[in-house]
Amino acid sequence: MKVKRYEILLPLRYNDQTLVEEEKFFETEQDLIDQFGAVSVDWVVVSGKWIYQNVTYHDRLVRLRIDVPDSAATRSFIRSYKQTLKKRFRQKDVWITVQDLRII
Repeated sequence: MKVKRYEILLPLRYNDQTLVEEEKFFETEQDLIDQFGAVSVDWVVVSGKWIYQNVTYHDRLVRLRIDVPDSAATRSFIRSYKQTLKKRFRQKDVWITVQDLRII
């Protein structure tokens, strides 16, 4: 069975620098548990910088991971869920990556 790891970076602050409410992270964790049965969260802060329309943004983020069987249904859910996260965290974009995994 092919397995994929999806990593989602979520900001600790909105783009206006106000803190994201803690319940938004818990809601996101619960969404992923409800959909896939598990989620891992790195509460170690990831720092990032990016430029959008000549404005440099400085982000402090947390990383969520899900390891799931590769399927069209999963890919469809993630694409759709990204839009939910962009609204929930008031972001221009949410960085989600996917990797092939080999479980040993």
